[in-house]
Amino acid sequence: MSASLIISTYNWPEALRLCLMSVKAQKIPPTEVIIADDGSGEATRELILSFQQNFPVPLKHIWHGDEGFRLAAIRNKAIAAAETDYIIQIDGDLILHRRFVEDHLQLSKPGFFTTGSRVLLSAKTTINLINHHSIDLRKYGSGQTNFMNGIHNRFIRNFLAERYKIHGKHKYYVKGCNMSFWKKDLIAVNGYNEAFTGWGREDSEIAIRMINAGIKKQFIKMAAICYHLHHKEASRDFEEKNILMMQEVIEKGTVVAADGLSKHFNS
Repeated sequence: MSASLIISTYNWPEALRLCLMSVKAQKIPPTEVIIADDGSGEATRELILSFQQNFPVPLKHIWHGDEGFRLAAIRNKAIAAAETDYIIQIDGDLILHRRFVEDHLQLSKPGFFTTGSRVLLSAKTTINLINHHSIDLRKYGSGQTNFMNGIHNRFIRNFLAERYKIHGKHKYYVKGCNMSFWKKDLIAVNGYNEAFTGWGREDSEIAIRMINAGIKKQFIKMAAICYHLHHKEASRDFEEKNILMMQEVIEKGTVVAADGLSKHFNS
């Protein structure tokens, strides 16, 4: 099965280096990797160029200018550029377990999208890994807080997929840094809603519209493990506005984003 791995990034090439190193180490690699770059500078471009020289699969760089936090828009542009039927989505501040792509592919099935969790790395571990250009967590890792998210178990993965964080208050819970979708389902809901600017909730909102469209959520637990490099939190100045837009989608049962993916197929 083929899959496009979309990696969002913004001006942290040191983290992106480790992320791409972990992609190269995948037991089953994606068919292609697409960097969804929300306006990074020259250092990121040069890093990607250096990886393109010997990367095991096509490595594309999709960029737009820096006009503030426009993650929804750059993800849509990357989705439009994807050449496979299945899309795995992560952030560029993650180190992937070597079975990350394999786990998403094994759990994929028609009529579902998938979301997972992450292990939060300590500031000390993050600094050590970046300074040594290493993804060796056994050697440089210390102080992780949610280590349970780092346990890999295929049986539990399969058992929990349609049981864990699916109903009640968790119905719309997702982690945008660890998701996968069928491209046709993304097209059906018109991708991300580009009215979302500033940090927050664009990933929840697309999940809500997919559920409104009858596409079910799976949660990938104890598999598709990824390790989140420590950094200060993004500004939440737009979160209140974004929450209101998200709640409107729930109340109205909206499926298709008015300003979304479709405009990028001919651009």
